[in-house]
Formats: sequence, structure tokens, C-alpha cells
Amino acid sequence: MAGKTKIYFTLITFIIGFMVAVQFNTVQKPSNRDARDAWELRESINNEMELQTKLLHEIRLQDKKVHDYSSELQDNKEDVLKQTILELKKEAGLTKIEGPGIILTVKAIDEGMLLGQPPPQTSPIVLQRLINELNMHGAKSIAIDGERYINTTVIRDINGETKVGDHAINYLPFQIHVLTESMEIAEKLYNHMQISPVLDDFFIDNLQIDVSDPKKSIELPAYVYPITTRDMEPVEEKGDV
Repeated sequence: MAGKTKIYFTLITFIIGFMVAVQFNTVQKPSNRDARDAWELRESINNEMELQTKLLHEIRLQDKKVHDYSSELQDNKEDVLKQTILELKKEAGLTKIEGPGIILTVKAIDEGMLLGQPPPQTSPIVLQRLINELNMHGAKSIAIDGERYINTTVIRDINGETKVGDHAINYLPFQIHVLTESMEIAEKLYNHMQISPVLDDFFIDNLQIDVSDPKKSIELPAYVYPITTRDMEPVEEKGDV
């Protein structure tokens, strides 16, 4: 009996010791360690705060629209409808717009560095990465080589050609026009693009990007192709049940 008691006591002690050891190791060595330095963390926090401010501004703007529409609807339904359609077209990229921003020029690096290599081509993956970078740091609207970029635009490789929607990017140099909400955001975007890692991605493909100084006014064309909607159908209005 005493022998069984010693065995049980030994097993319980071993299990408790093992659990304490595992807990201590977990505290000492967390599985997901954030290796970013203080400046990277600060930049990440600033980006999140800017995004939060932008979202709050958008919420207030939409609330104001709802209030205005409910007030004006009683007076003039036709004018309210026209105004709504115009705003929706503008948000969808179907109208020409202008405002502050920057211009990026994508071109081949110095020909002397190519050493007999074939002319460089713009990779759709790297170009999409650049667009994502611009959107993350303040871009409001973008046009690539005179082609308006909207939410449904696809950048892809078709038979060796990089296409933005239906527009082929088959020559260099070409420009990317980027509109922002204000000159302040344009300056921040300009400063970020000076040190953006996406520049290295283009350099690997024997390309370089020249970033213009922030401009008070640049113009973007309207999106001219039809927008196709899928898996959508009109809903017939029914009376109250």
C-alpha cells in the first residue's frame, strides 16, 4: 500500500513539475514574438490612427448625406436623385477629376547598366504591389498610363503583355498619376515613396521610378469601359406584408 502511495505521489509530482516547466518556458519564450523596432511600431500605429480618422470622416460624411437626403427628398426628389447619381459616378471613377497629388514615372534604368540585356518589361505582380502601396499611404484615385484604375480593374499578364484592364503597358516610360485628399497627404505620400521597398522590386526588373514633387493640381481621366456586375439582379418592390 505504501509502495502504491509513493508511485502516485511521484506521478503527481512529475505532472505538476512538467506543467510548471511548460508554463515557465511559455512565459520566457512567447510563440509570436514581435521583432519590429520602436520606429516600425510607431509608424504602424500612426498608419492605423490615420485609417481610423479617415473612416470616422467617411462615417460623418455618409451620415450627413443621409440627413440631407431625408430633408431634401420631401422638396425635390428629382434633384436629389440626380445628385446621388453624380456622386456615385464620381466615386466609381466614371468622371474626370483633378486635385493635389504626385506623378510617378516608370522607366528603364541607365542603358549602360543593362550590359546587352533585353529591354525590361513591367511585371503585373510588381505593378499591383505598387498600387497597393499607394493605396495604403493616402492615394485617393489612380490613373496608369492614361487609364483610370478603379476597384474592378485587373492587372494581369496576357500573352506576355502586362495589361491594366484592357489597356496594354507595352512601352517605357509611362506615368502613374496619383490623386490625394490634400497637399499634406500628397507630401506624406511623396516622402514615403522615397524610401518605399517597392522601388527595389522595380530595380530588380531593371526599372526605376521617378517621383515628382507634390503638385497642387493634377488631372485624372474618367473610366471609359462598361462596368460589368455579376451575381446581381433587380429586386421587385413589394408592399408591406
